[in-house]
Amino acid sequence: MKAIESYIRDINDFPKPGIVFKDLTPLLNNPEATQLCLNALLTQIDGQQVDKVVGMEARGFFFGTLLAQALNAGFIPVRKSGKLPYETMSETYALEYGSDVLEIHVDAIKPGDRVLIHDDVLATGGTAEAVCKLVERLGGVIVQCNFIMELGFLNGKDKLKPHAVRSVLTY
Repeated sequence: MKAIESYIRDINDFPKPGIVFKDLTPLLNNPEATQLCLNALLTQIDGQQVDKVVGMEARGFFFGTLLAQALNAGFIPVRKSGKLPYETMSETYALEYGSDVLEIHVDAIKPGDRVLIHDDVLATGGTAEAVCKLVERLGGVIVQCNFIMELGFLNGKDKLKPHAVRSVLTY
């Protein structure tokens, strides 16, 4: 995992003072590092059947589509309110300074579909929790929530119980 970690750079005071942002763009810019990270994410799934991969806007799109392709599964984008063109279902979630809304197409998941939820970073868990609720409301069965990195000190994993949560890196 050190090889993957070496492609993640820290940006101090972004997006506001006191925050250390974990920037994945150097990892995305290197094909070998991207493949190494994809392989690590796939290893975490441990051969489980996955019908759909759900990725959250926009970070979850990078590896979510790669995971879906590697797993021969469909990819489902979950986006902020008003960004999807077809009929949607929405879920409101809390932010430290208010709330936001995520949406999914109403026909994206069929009852019984086995769903892998992916985002690049697990921080406070609010976004992933909202996505879990959307998937379950559509009848999907959550196989796992997986992340490239988890900011463990924020305890976001707690919001995702009882679902399995896997991360390649933990800070």
